Amino acid sequence: MLKEQNQHILVLDKGGIASGGSGAAGAFVSPKIGKGSVLQKLTNEAFAYAKDFYLDVCPMYFNQTGVVRVPKDKQDAMAFSTYEKYNENNYKVYSKETLHSLGIDSDFDSFYFPEAGSCDALGVCEYLLKDIEVLKYEVTHLSQQNGIWKVGDYKAKNIILATGHEHDLADLRYMGIRGTWGNRGDFSTHLDLKVSMHQSMSVGANHEGIIKLGATHEKEIKKAIPCSHAQASSLKQRASGLINTSDLELKKVFCGMRAGSKDYVPLLGKVIDVPYMLKTYPALTRGAKPALTYRENLYVFNGLGGRGFVFAPLLAKWLSDYIINNKELKSNVCADRLFLKWCRKGMK
Repeated sequence: MLKEQNQHILVLDKGGIASGGSGAAGAFVSPKIGKGSVLQKLTNEAFAYAKDFYLDVCPMYFNQTGVVRVPKDKQDAMAFSTYEKYNENNYKVYSKETLHSLGIDSDFDSFYFPEAGSCDALGVCEYLLKDIEVLKYEVTHLSQQNGIWKVGDYKAKNIILATGHEHDLADLRYMGIRGTWGNRGDFSTHLDLKVSMHQSMSVGANHEGIIKLGATHEKEIKKAIPCSHAQASSLKQRASGLINTSDLELKKVFCGMRAGSKDYVPLLGKVIDVPYMLKTYPALTRGAKPALTYRENLYVFNGLGGRGFVFAPLLAKWLSDYIINNKELKSNVCADRLFLKWCRKGMK
């Protein structure tokens, strides 16, 4: 999005393109169901934008199979009837008979979103960066002098921190960024599964003989750990309640950390100068609401959670418009929303 606005861009990535959580993602692109929460509305707006973005920009990396959202149990199935009026995107209700005909083992009516699908995570990331300079470089320190940021030998007017769960290059404590561990396994199969699905995990459609199984669920893991076949094999066991897994053979294992926020909504915008604010306005802890002071030309793009490939295109557009054209960010994604509450709670 910045490149489209004729900006000169350098991407510094510690491990290389999509080497972390993005590369491990199942990269499903689907709407969210629920009762009309802020997060659901934002997700569905982002989904509508994202599916058109991928179809227009890199259709070779977007497999638009449609996604079936399957209830977890009888109680969840009953809740689906209350969710239906909040389905803002194109959908159909699939009966259990329809599900069975598709090879999905469920006795509950489900929602089918025909415009949804999944991306080739690495393929998308590499394609979008093909005309942008990318260096494998571990950033350990930021400094600024005379309005110019310096990272090693590199200099820039603006810096965007898109560092996920590793967020120690600035004081971002008020954003409540936290990691959730995700696992994915790619399995070869002859199963003729034409649609993807979500339940307590994600199951991808058969694409060129491969089905992706994935889940983002372990919140207690603080640091990245080596991927293991045991983690991926457990996904196969869980998927057996949805599809016939008898001939699935594990081919590759992926794992990585997704970064989310305290309220599960993404984090965009300027970075508040936390040390200055706390020193200058000690009454912040007692509910004071002074004007905010920011780190100059320092921005954040974080907290996309397990729906990174849904949120990223639209939020990237919003952030680039904010930086280049001074177009105001929506309050529900602006990272400022969490600062005052964090101060009142004793910076916890």
